[in-house]
Amino acid sequence: MLVSRLVLHDISTPDPQRQLCILPPGFTAHGLIEMTSSAKTRKRVLSGMRPTGRLHLGNYVGALQNWVGMQDEYECFFCVVDWHALTTDYADTSLIKQNSLEAALDWLAAGLDPQKSVIFIQSHVPAHAELHLLLSMITPLGWLERIPTYKEQRENIKDKDLGTYGFLGYPVLQAADILMYKGNVVPVGEDQVAHVELTREIVRRFNGFYGKPRDIFPEPQVLLTRAPKLPGTDGRKMSKSYGNTIMLTDPEPVVRQKLKTMVTDPARVRRTDPGNPDVCPVGDLHKIFSSKETMTKVNEGCRSAGIGCIECKGWAADALVQLLNPMQERRKKFEENPRLAWDILEAGSERARKVAGETMADVRSAMGMSLEYEAPK
Repeated sequence: MLVSRLVLHDISTPDPQRQLCILPPGFTAHGLIEMTSSAKTRKRVLSGMRPTGRLHLGNYVGALQNWVGMQDEYECFFCVVDWHALTTDYADTSLIKQNSLEAALDWLAAGLDPQKSVIFIQSHVPAHAELHLLLSMITPLGWLERIPTYKEQRENIKDKDLGTYGFLGYPVLQAADILMYKGNVVPVGEDQVAHVELTREIVRRFNGFYGKPRDIFPEPQVLLTRAPKLPGTDGRKMSKSYGNTIMLTDPEPVVRQKLKTMVTDPARVRRTDPGNPDVCPVGDLHKIFSSKETMTKVNEGCRSAGIGCIECKGWAADALVQLLNPMQERRKKFEENPRLAWDILEAGSERARKVAGETMADVRSAMGMSLEYEAPK
């Protein structure tokens, strides 16, 4: 997905004492999210995530931490892109709705604030499908076939039939997601730039056909970001498919146990062997999550063999627990009453439908297909 590897520099973790706004009993979806006048002057961003169940630290570092930090700088729309899940998991849709709610719980626990951002489910805004249809009418087939990730996934995913229109055309659905809210910037890693460029080409083509006297869509700009190296417990990239994840919901004993078995610098065969944190997966965790003081101890102790790997792993576990415990406390109140999170999603979807309705009115009018009566000429 477009947001699978997002991260901004110097984004702080959410304040553990910060309280999220949740819907009290009897509060309706109307009016939960009222965009302030200041929001209207900020650049608008849409980011989404496929609902694949509970999230792990790789999801947090790659996207979620970034989202939390963007809320005060941009007018943000964060979307559970459940239709995108159908492009590969169309044969079994039984978990998509449940996974959508699980994703929302993790988002809220990490610090997404429904008073600052619109948090919604893609399929609850049907206009996404309409805009996708209209954009697909003008998108040349060759544009889709040249997308690098399309070719890579067709080659690498062998257990599913990806020879479908939905899979080929999912970049057009991504374009519709972005353009529905007339997003100004799209934060992506280098491997996703081609998707944004396709969106820009679709914008130019649409505006060229229908954008007179004014353009309907802005050309979204790439906000190029770098993702830090986050290894799993086996040293490979953290991924559910590898079974090497540390989940945002893992309790402290589980986190510490997973760290104890994590691979380290292969050069440290014996306790007295010096190591190198720069080639050690545990060292990579320290660089992302530990304080400068801890990093100093790690660098000095590991390189001189002054500390063992068990002690080093314990310090990494301390940093992770310090990050995860506040998230899990915030998540607990939504777990006890998941309807609170669902109502937030519904409120966000209502807000998104309003913006989408305005966009589609512009699109239909530009194409001469408005819903209003027009006398024959």
